[in-house]
Amino acid sequence: MAMRTPIAFAARRATPSSSAASFLVPCAPRWRRGNATVAPPATQSAAGSKGPTAIVFMNMGGPSTTDEVHSFLSNLFSDADLIPLGRFQNYIGPLLAKRRTPKIQKQYADIGGGSPIRKWSEHQAAEMCKILDKTSPETAPHKPYVAFRYANPLTEDMYKQLLADGFGQGKGGRAVAFTQYPQYSCSTTGSSLNELWKWRARFEGAKAGQSVDGDAGNIKWSVIDRWPTHAGLVEAFAQNIEKTLATYPPERRDDVILLYSAHSLPMSVVNRGDPYPAEVAATVHAVNQRLGMKHKYRLVWQSQVGPQPWLGAQTSDTVKNFMKKGNTDMILIPIAFTSDHIETLYELDKEVIGEDAEGHEGVKRVESLNGNPVFIEALADLAKSHLDSGVACSKQMTLRCPGCVSERCRAQKEFFAAQTESLAAGVQNA
Repeated sequence: MAMRTPIAFAARRATPSSSAASFLVPCAPRWRRGNATVAPPATQSAAGSKGPTAIVFMNMGGPSTTDEVHSFLSNLFSDADLIPLGRFQNYIGPLLAKRRTPKIQKQYADIGGGSPIRKWSEHQAAEMCKILDKTSPETAPHKPYVAFRYANPLTEDMYKQLLADGFGQGKGGRAVAFTQYPQYSCSTTGSSLNELWKWRARFEGAKAGQSVDGDAGNIKWSVIDRWPTHAGLVEAFAQNIEKTLATYPPERRDDVILLYSAHSLPMSVVNRGDPYPAEVAATVHAVNQRLGMKHKYRLVWQSQVGPQPWLGAQTSDTVKNFMKKGNTDMILIPIAFTSDHIETLYELDKEVIGEDAEGHEGVKRVESLNGNPVFIEALADLAKSHLDSGVACSKQMTLRCPGCVSERCRAQKEFFAAQTESLAAGVQNA
């Protein structure tokens, strides 16, 4: 569960029931951490033969200021896809959010007063769309949107903005839901797509007065639902690792241990058949291949919450145990995250490196992807390939977990799978 939100801190007691290609582009300016800069409104206008195209970056989000922490936690604890609390979820969730708010506010204050994830998401989406306008002119203009699961801009508000900008409501239009979790989990990508499907049904389905679900006047949706081994993603990670390795003295460099850290999952979710652990491992293997398999490494898991069994070994325990054995040169690599957030800036930097490793100079973390131009070029390549494919989602997405019993998950997958036929009809009518 590549959770990009502070679940580790928010829910500590909440347990009631081939070689990569080069993607170099000119270096983007560095952004200072701060509050989000909202992209200017975009209105639908004819340009390319298949445009305009909305590109929606989907993530869990995070509070941009400490004042937003309580609403963020309330939304988080209300999501049974992420933290199942049983039939009393609507009662227990707000209580947990209220109790946890002061502590989480302090942690966000310690990393600059809020999460930088909105800033980076908006930057990545906007820069990627600039590239797409050049590489895919037939689907231009490409308009960037961000939809967060628990923080502003929420999925509901993003959908309202799409409609206000001229998509849907009898005008049709194309939108791509681009998950910013490279590795798929039902708890992250799945939950975000469930939320998108819900608001699509409310705004454009039968409940909104549409005569037929999937009517030609509705938005045509497709999904980039996973991309764990994309060459550009692998290259971006590998270059950041090489940059950090270069900071070690030559005589120590070959013995540095690479610790790839990803957000853990409850074993109940793993045993249900969630594909996330396998897809994270695929990313790790691809990056190590790109690095020439020159270094010792482990895939470890962070942010376990509550007393129930979770996927391990935990990152913090691994660092402490290796240091006891005399292995003091380690690089932490947040392999399932596409930007900085509280799990990198607080959990890894302050807790694991600052406390568990006692600030040892041999324990370091690679720079997050953030505004990395190689990474942004990879995003554009992913989007162009998807737009060229003519399919609405991967075949893998249509396969439910063996132990899945969620009817909402079933309906959501059926909807997005059916969008391929709708896309094909749009091409024939163009």
